[in-house]
Amino acid sequence: MTTLLIILIVLAAGATLYVLVKGVIGMAQRKDITGQRSQELMRKRIMFQALAIIFVVLLLMIAGGSN
Repeated sequence: MTTLLIILIVLAAGATLYVLVKGVIGMAQRKDITGQRSQELMRKRIMFQALAIIFVVLLLMIAGGSN
């Protein structure tokens, strides 16, 4: 179970990094006049960060309960 959570944490962190870099590149190119795409990427980034935090909390709860 802990191995699965660690894999999920890495995937969520990787997805967060991907969306963050995609947003920074999009802002640097200045193609998004209205900012709608930037807002969409921001929402996705926050969602992936929340998932990563939830997985870390679950991992800590499992690790703390096994002692």
